[in-house]
Amino acid sequence: MPKIMTTKGAAGKRKSPIRKAKAATPWTVADAKAHLSTVLEKARTEGPQTITRNGKETAVVVGIEEWERKTKRKGTLADFLLNSPLRGSEIDLERVPCEPRDIEL
Repeated sequence: MPKIMTTKGAAGKRKSPIRKAKAATPWTVADAKAHLSTVLEKARTEGPQTITRNGKETAVVVGIEEWERKTKRKGTLADFLLNSPLRGSEIDLERVPCEPRDIEL
């Protein structure tokens, strides 16, 4: 469980809790909601931030640079098919002739 510490302001009043966590420590949904700006900044500067719900990993927040790197297209479908290790293997791709099933509309 992540350590949470609180600080006192100049007037001695309690401020909102500050999350003191390691880079790999997951955030609970409640903590992530309460400290969304921090979660976003850590995702941008430290890497993916895991969010848990009921103790189970549920989501990951990543910075935009990481997202763009992971989702960047690495070529076209034609390039993929041309470079396929199955190209020229003479694999039989003939479809089995089947009649469509009847359905009620």
